Amino acid sequence: MFLPQEIIRKKRNGEALSTQEIQFFVQGITNGSIGEGQIAALAMAVYFRDMTMDERVALTCAMRDSGMVLDWAPLNLGGPIVDKHSTGGVGDVVSLMLGPMVAACGGFVPMISGRGLGHTGGTLDKLDAIPGYQTSVDNDTFIKVVREAGVAIIGQTGDLAPADKRIYSVRDVTATVESIAMITGSILSKKLASGLEALVMDVKVGSGAFMPTFEASEELAKSIVAVANGAGCRTTALLTDMNQVLASSAGNAVEVREAVRYLTGEYRNPRIHAVTMALCAEMLISAGLACDDADARAKLQAVLDSGKAAEIFGRMVTGLGGPTDFVERYDSYLPKSAIVRPVYADRRGIVTAMDTRELGLAVVAMGGGRRAPADKLDYAVGLTDFVRLGHEVNADKPLALIHAQSEEQYAQAAAMVKAAIRIGDDTPEALPEVYRRITLADL
Repeated sequence: MFLPQEIIRKKRNGEALSTQEIQFFVQGITNGSIGEGQIAALAMAVYFRDMTMDERVALTCAMRDSGMVLDWAPLNLGGPIVDKHSTGGVGDVVSLMLGPMVAACGGFVPMISGRGLGHTGGTLDKLDAIPGYQTSVDNDTFIKVVREAGVAIIGQTGDLAPADKRIYSVRDVTATVESIAMITGSILSKKLASGLEALVMDVKVGSGAFMPTFEASEELAKSIVAVANGAGCRTTALLTDMNQVLASSAGNAVEVREAVRYLTGEYRNPRIHAVTMALCAEMLISAGLACDDADARAKLQAVLDSGKAAEIFGRMVTGLGGPTDFVERYDSYLPKSAIVRPVYADRRGIVTAMDTRELGLAVVAMGGGRRAPADKLDYAVGLTDFVRLGHEVNADKPLALIHAQSEEQYAQAAAMVKAAIRIGDDTPEALPEVYRRITLADL
């Protein structure tokens, strides 16, 4: 029998906790026998004293096992269960294309996604822009859509990793969110509860990234690769660039519109195409659906060219309550703002830098993201047709198009966009879309 306060004291003193101690504490969080004060105390002790990789594996597995863990084996799906997780960014609409593309290549993608956090857009908020689409469903519906469409993107259900919900809510109000050990457990407990065989992690780097430095992003990626593999899930990570908006758009409906256009081949932003293909290829290789990068990319291009990936996206939307003809008539279903107008730089020149975080906050300020958890979103507002680093702006080439609901909103967004994009005379050094691949062999 363990005492919660002795476990807290042990971690406070910098000692490693045993698997049994961690399991006991997480069980107490789940059944309510451990209070918020004790959760906060342990979170702060972990923040300052950190956890070994063995402790992180134990924490992740205990949080995973705090609720239902999906078992896909009885369904005999005929393909591997595989997923991707991103640390989030601005214009990161990758999940909406990636899930259907991997499903079209023979994988099954049960994707548990989140809502917007701070300056980053949330996948669930984007999908909520689709009339009828249900991001909150029971496990039976989730399993049915994964089985029939090959992919389903929904929010965390109450019985998947419930311990994480309690821990996260306490971390959020006690300044302990930044603990890499706790971030690792929070991300992976939900993903591993989905019954994954393989996972690819997309860790952002740059001015719009969740982690403040390249080194912190790299540390998080290494932690996730080590812990996920330690918990029995084949996992690799890519460090990808977030020094500028990833897609051509940022906002909810505008990003869904871009995702559909990408899948149908109507328009593919080269940056988001590079990141999407890299992550999808990594998933196919990890899941045993492709023998190498070239084979994976050939398969992915084939399902884009044939329209199979777009068809699967449509099937997922219909299966989760959306329109049956959404892919064909997306523009008539997605909400539109009252004003769509360009914003121009104050001088002619070359885009030398972007404060991507501030661009995300410009969308939040228009109502496209939340300042408080209970805020209702305006799905129509956002920014599109972004200029890219190294490109020239002038009287004919705007920084972006602003989708706003009023003149006042437009003016505020225009000022924020202009302040966030630096114009100079010299072309900046080109940044890669993918900085680094991290595997278990690299640790």
